[in-house]
Amino acid sequence: MTRLLVLGLLDEQPMSGYDIQQKIIGADAERWGGVLVGSIYHALKKLEQENYIALADVKQTGHRQKAVYEITDRGKDYLQSLILDSLRTSSVLYPTTLYSGLSLLDRIPRKNALKALEEQKRSLEKEYNFLEQGEKKNADAEEEIPLISKITIENMFDIIRQQQRFIDKLINAIEHICKFHPINCDAQPVRPNIQLHAGGIK
Repeated sequence: MTRLLVLGLLDEQPMSGYDIQQKIIGADAERWGGVLVGSIYHALKKLEQENYIALADVKQTGHRQKAVYEITDRGKDYLQSLILDSLRTSSVLYPTTLYSGLSLLDRIPRKNALKALEEQKRSLEKEYNFLEQGEKKNADAEEEIPLISKITIENMFDIIRQQQRFIDKLINAIEHICKFHPINCDAQPVRPNIQLHAGGIK
């Protein structure tokens, strides 16, 4: 996604690596676009080597020089293909780290599993609140949000809510197990009967 967003910004106007970083940070693209700000300069170097962008100017800022890049015609064509690829590629992303942990849940005490899941639950609540604050800022600014942006934000809320429901079910399941084995709950592994096999988890 870094290439896509960098080229998209340069398609608007020539920019330096610093300018692009500030745009990425300002748009919170690290959160919704999966772009690492620290990777911007590496992406610029590669894109220039591949003739998707070119050096447009070198500006002097104090004692430092700032390289300003512009998108090439080849880069404009490449941007079009990246946009289309992003729309046709499946966007289903499973919480693989969580699934991997669940497959080995029988290796840790139930109390520890519950504590870890409660931590994730708080993280999800924090993320949800962050999105709500962003919506409130937009509402207070009385700025018209494009329809596609509204749909995208709604999808972000839906994803968090879905994951919250999943975590709640896991917590309830483990608490249910503890209810019938209260003496061993602090030390007894969960033993969820989840097994790894060729098709995934069962």
